[in-house]
Amino acid sequence: MTLPCHWYECDTRCIAVHQQPASLIELCLSRGIDSHRLLRGTSLFLEDVAQATTQISPSQFLVLIDNAQRLLAADDSSFLFGQRLLPGHHGAASQALALANNLQQALELLGELRALLSPLLSPRLLLDEQHAYLYWLDSCGLGEQRRFLLEANMTAVVAMSRRLGGEHLPWQFHFRQAAPRQIEQYWVHLGEDLHFNRPYDLLRLPRECLTRPWPQTVQSTAQVACQQARQQLQALGVQASLLDTLQRWLLRHVRQAPNLEHAAAALAMSPATLKRKLHKHGTSYQEQHDQIRLLVALYLYQLKGYSNDEVASHLRFHDATNFRRSFKRWTGLAPSALRQLLGN
Repeated sequence: MTLPCHWYECDTRCIAVHQQPASLIELCLSRGIDSHRLLRGTSLFLEDVAQATTQISPSQFLVLIDNAQRLLAADDSSFLFGQRLLPGHHGAASQALALANNLQQALELLGELRALLSPLLSPRLLLDEQHAYLYWLDSCGLGEQRRFLLEANMTAVVAMSRRLGGEHLPWQFHFRQAAPRQIEQYWVHLGEDLHFNRPYDLLRLPRECLTRPWPQTVQSTAQVACQQARQQLQALGVQASLLDTLQRWLLRHVRQAPNLEHAAAALAMSPATLKRKLHKHGTSYQEQHDQIRLLVALYLYQLKGYSNDEVASHLRFHDATNFRRSFKRWTGLAPSALRQLLGN
């Protein structure tokens, strides 16, 4: 089946400068950063920031983020940026978030409106009987800026839930990275339930916290805001990135072990074109396929309690030994070591 072409790529101008980029620019200017140095390489001028019609590509935004990181040279930069992101200044999309009935509805809207609210990292919400899990996948080839954006997005969700729900929630934080030397900013902006050297980056929360009603909801106004937010997304002309579209297709077809040719056909392009586009985003089909297989394996281990043999069979590996070898290549851990981590 061919997928509709409603995606953006790393060089597609689809991010309104007066929204998230402006928040980062304002943060930098408030700390005395020179605007010319900050905007170098972005093709932007300071007067462009106030123009509602000015749009930049994800690649331009990443150049801005790289400049900001270098010039700010502070451990709290990503967290302070994250404080400004949600509900943010995205018109109807932000209003819909601000009027959500509860955290679950807000997170579902964040996923639905990700092209507007989270264009560089795609959020996914998973639920089991006891917990909610929120994780992100790279939408645009983030490279060295992934950590900055992950910290910012985690902070944004935690700050939004506190601001709109009026309470501190028992978030648990999982990071693939090793524990940083300067961990104080994590304690201040996220909390103390931090877990590093994990095979994934995600937030975990008791599921019961998702449906506690938020005090500011007006049902009729919230419904209108959601309608207008969906119209805003439609007017943008793209609903997700190319990488996001491929990742979701791989999730749906993971049991068929699809190859590059299958994916290219689904995306209505030649295998050579898909390879070229993925290379442009700093990735490959094998890397994307392995990433999705790892996520599915983690889901089956943690949420379904599958054994090694059952996970290997589900992912169409020839035998459990071959799967264990691949799993260790993906994570640096054997499945047995992962089970110990999941028990903590």
